[in-house]
Amino acid sequence: MNTILDIVTQQLGGSNLGQISRQIGADETRTQSAIAMALPVLIGAMARNASDPAGAAALDRALQNHDGSALDNLGSLLGRGTNARAGAGILGHILGGKRAPVEQGIGQATGLTSQQVGKLLIVLAPIVMAALSRMRQQRAAGGAEAPGVDAVLQQEQQEVARRAPDAGGLAGILDKNDDGSIVDDLARMAPGMLGGLFGGGAGGRS
Repeated sequence: MNTILDIVTQQLGGSNLGQISRQIGADETRTQSAIAMALPVLIGAMARNASDPAGAAALDRALQNHDGSALDNLGSLLGRGTNARAGAGILGHILGGKRAPVEQGIGQATGLTSQQVGKLLIVLAPIVMAALSRMRQQRAAGGAEAPGVDAVLQQEQQEVARRAPDAGGLAGILDKNDDGSIVDDLARMAPGMLGGLFGGGAGGRS
């Protein structure tokens, strides 16, 4: 069965990648590298929030507005740029005060500016939510009860760690109080995340 990573990356190739690159003002190679880093970070942040019952309940409520249908017409949605408000809201909930060092860390690893990474995260967050919703629907197919969002995200984290062991501690990194450590840790993880997760390289690194 496809993972959230698989569902999203399948959607973000070809013309959709070009649209995102133009929206953030970067070339496609660096955009693709930044996506490869941003997706496991977003998943790790969601898993971190969902590990707390209150956080899991809030995420469940948020998923009511992300039924997976956005993935059926993603090119049109990207072209309209209608996800900006939703994306910013999701990032506020799952990253909070860690958003700035996350943007800096991904930027340092891929050669993008923090502003470009911020725009990318805003685009990606609702897409990840839609993929999470679709995955729960798939696992509940055949009349079974949909799995809890915490269970789905824990399994997704395990898959990230299997593909790229260096990326297995993302949720723990976000618990750090030192923003500089978060930036440095993300940059350190970059080669393993890019190569292990998607078979690419950190070609945009400067």
